[in-house]
Amino acid sequence: MPEPRIIIFVKAPRPGFVKTRLAAAIGNEAACDAYRQLAETVLANLAPLAHAELRFTPDDAENEITPWLSDDWTARPQGNGDLGKRMHRAFSEANGPAIIIGSDCPEVKICDLQAAAEALQTQDAVLGPAKDGGYWLIGLNAPCPALFDGIEWSTKTVLQTTLAKADKAGLTVKLLRELADVDDWESFNDQFSKLEKST
Repeated sequence: MPEPRIIIFVKAPRPGFVKTRLAAAIGNEAACDAYRQLAETVLANLAPLAHAELRFTPDDAENEITPWLSDDWTARPQGNGDLGKRMHRAFSEANGPAIIIGSDCPEVKICDLQAAAEALQTQDAVLGPAKDGGYWLIGLNAPCPALFDGIEWSTKTVLQTTLAKADKAGLTVKLLRELADVDDWESFNDQFSKLEKST
C-alpha cells in the first residue's frame, strides 16, 4: 500500500476570517496573530515531512500561504463548499490513502502522522479525537462522502456522528490519542503554556 498523502488544511491569516470565537475575546487583529502562531507551530512541527500538501482557503490566498511551504511541499486551494465538502474533495483528489489535519492543534507531531499511516495499513479509517468533541486528524484509504454529509461542524457531536457514519458504512476505524484544538482564549493560553514548558 502506498504511503498516505499528508494534507494540511490552513486558512489565510486575515483579521476577521480566522479564529472568530477567539476574536470575540481579544479582537480580530490579536486573534489573527494567534492563528498565525498556531499554524506556524504546527507547520514547524511537521517541516521534516516530505511531499506534504497545504490546502488553503479562501482560494485567492496562495501568496499568503506560499511562505509557509517547506522544501518539497505543494499548495492548492480547498475549493468551495462547507468543511465536509472540502475535505471530501481533498480525499477524492489524493488518488490513494490520505491523511488530513488542520492547523489548530499545536501538539501534533510527526509521530502522530506516522501512527495514523500505520493504522491505515490495517484499518479503513483513522481519527484523532479532540477534547472538544471533534477530531484533529482524519485518514482514509479511500474517499467516503457519507462521513462528511450532514455533520454539524464545530459542535461537540462531530466525532460521535462521524464514528456512527463510519459504522453504518462498514468501515473499520482506529482512534489515535486525544488532543486539544485551540478555539478560544482559554484553550490558546493552555496550549501555549504547555508548549513553553516542554521546550
